[in-house]
Amino acid sequence: MIPKSRIKKILTVAFVFALAFLAGDIAGRVEEKIAPETVMTSAEGNWGLSFQDEGQPPVANATFEELKKYDAYYAEDTEEKVLYLTFDCGYENGNTAPILEALKKHKVPATFFVVGTFLSENPDLIKQMAAEGHTVGNHTNHHKDMSQISTKEAFAEEVQSVEKMYKETTGQEMVKYYRPPQGKYSENNLKMAQELGYKTFFWSLAYVDWYQDNQPSKEEAFDKLLTRIHPGAIVLLHSTSSTNAAILDELLTKWEEMGYTFKSLDQLTSE
Repeated sequence: MIPKSRIKKILTVAFVFALAFLAGDIAGRVEEKIAPETVMTSAEGNWGLSFQDEGQPPVANATFEELKKYDAYYAEDTEEKVLYLTFDCGYENGNTAPILEALKKHKVPATFFVVGTFLSENPDLIKQMAAEGHTVGNHTNHHKDMSQISTKEAFAEEVQSVEKMYKETTGQEMVKYYRPPQGKYSENNLKMAQELGYKTFFWSLAYVDWYQDNQPSKEEAFDKLLTRIHPGAIVLLHSTSSTNAAILDELLTKWEEMGYTFKSLDQLTSE
């Protein structure tokens, strides 16, 4: 017989999943463009997370082992207090420079997942990212729902056009790190990326920071980013966020005071 406490926990989790499913259907349609806290009960669709215990990794759509088959990651399975900082870059509105300044001050490596227009319109920022030891990753050319692309040729066009622009800008080959736009994916989608030599990166911590005209307060940001951090986290922030630009120096300090160190995604994929 299942204990009542266990039944209650199962029903609670199911209720959270159902609510988040409805929220994700709305959030997935907004521009800029990611619904980090959407939860889906399917292994395909929107990337989703359910936070259970403070300081522990959230429950995700797929396990570490399931994702590994496709060279995909959402966090590191570790008890070491390490985190991986990533930014999604849809457009530039003046907040990337202070973000880079804070990263440089703390000697923190980051990965910036860029779309085609960000890359073509901000060559100096792209060069600065590379020069300061950061990785520039691929967020596709047009930020489409890539899970709806049925052919490898069409998928390749979206990512390879960004590779070409990056090489023209920096003279270097782009590292083949891919983040699905809007967190939308399918098993076939992950296979296509893998066959093109890409490693796919989701996330285990993010918050609603992408509405330019409705930015979270410092207190709201810290409430999510400090309480939900966990060993091995891949953190997703948006470079368009004025809140992120304003708090990043203090946020990095607070994470350091909590005992966290920072690694690059290169170190995650090599382990």
